[in-house]
Amino acid sequence: MIIDGKAIAAEVRAEVARRVATLKSRHGITPGLAVVLVGEDPASQIYVRNKGKQTMEAGMASFEFKLPASIDEATLLTKVRDLNADPAVDGILVQMPLPKTISESTVVEAIDPAKDVDGLHPMNAGRLSLGQGGLVPCTPLGCMILLAKSGATVAGADAIVIGRSKLVGKPMVQLLLNANATVTVAHSRTRDLAAACRRADVVIAAVGKPEMVRGDWIKPGATVIDVGINRLPTADGKGRLVGDVAYAEAAAIARAITPVPGGVGPMTIACLLQNTLTAACRRRGVPLPD
Repeated sequence: MIIDGKAIAAEVRAEVARRVATLKSRHGITPGLAVVLVGEDPASQIYVRNKGKQTMEAGMASFEFKLPASIDEATLLTKVRDLNADPAVDGILVQMPLPKTISESTVVEAIDPAKDVDGLHPMNAGRLSLGQGGLVPCTPLGCMILLAKSGATVAGADAIVIGRSKLVGKPMVQLLLNANATVTVAHSRTRDLAAACRRADVVIAAVGKPEMVRGDWIKPGATVIDVGINRLPTADGKGRLVGDVAYAEAAAIARAITPVPGGVGPMTIACLLQNTLTAACRRRGVPLPD
């Protein structure tokens, strides 16, 4: 099975839009997402533009703030605090990476945890580790939805997460543990990574190395979620996008696998919208529309 992230993300966005419409009709609430972009990184600009478009398509209010790369940390923190205090804003996302003169951790910690739709604030990370229902980072949340939609059995399964980043690897481990999987965390110092992979019923590859996970690392019948996105050079200069998994090799063995592109990527913005809706309801003490 090829897990179609585009189609599943469209389903999530449609469900969010339906719930937003219900929230408006029942309570007069319009969830609002504020995105702060510092500098002019081309990839970030495209990503922010797509976020704004999909936010409005879901019936939410979209607020974009484009700040110069020369901005100092104190000014950026003031903007974050202003958004914390703005009742029209339910979710705040500061687009990474930030200029090297600004501490990303300081900025993240300045965001109101109730509006931290990226799920990176230490309070939300702690709630996730304790199973207390904080806001969850979007990409790992998307991976869990893809596993569910693909029919993978997570409870009782042996799962491996390759990569231990705070954005994907670590929260992914917590989500899998909360879903009753037995989880191995693998990284650059793991001995015999291939053997560890071959034991796994669920493989989450999020290491940032093109096609590192080979087909003979995959257990027959496993489900493979490839979070990686890497550009390899081509003769025409345009480059070719690949994941962290050697796709053709793994697809011949796995039960189900996500492609790159078109797998995990589309789920990130869809889950950002879902988190914004969740934050809007929690902040106002109203239940999520059914």
